[in-house]
Amino acid sequence: MRFLLVDRITSFESGKRASGIKNVTLSEDFFTHHFPNHPIMPGALITECLVQLADWVVRECHDFNCIGLPASFETLKFHRLVRPGDQLRLEVELLGTENGHCSFKGQARCENEVVAAARFTLHIEPAEAFQPRDESQRLFELISAC
Repeated sequence: MRFLLVDRITSFESGKRASGIKNVTLSEDFFTHHFPNHPIMPGALITECLVQLADWVVRECHDFNCIGLPASFETLKFHRLVRPGDQLRLEVELLGTENGHCSFKGQARCENEVVAAARFTLHIEPAEAFQPRDESQRLFELISAC
């Protein structure tokens, strides 16, 4: 399993959408080198938060036997910087599934202001090479408040 960025899944509608949070703290490893005197969260990690939340939608609707891996980003826009102390509110919505791919739209917000917005596609792969089904299901239950 790649490292978890999503701290909590706050709402979940099976096979459709999910919401979650990421608390951005100064103790995050990436702040050591990402401008130590002016720390900002890398855009790639904000994007990874959206991908990870969408991956939970894929996993759950496939009974934790599949995983969603990034295939493409059709659009991606950043609107403001994210700093230590911010809380990212994440939302993803499944737009469709076709030929082993799932299309999503997602947003990350801080204090009701859009930080990043994206449309992206995840490739669906069998999960066994990445993480055992029971471990994936246990992690989902651990971070899910639903």
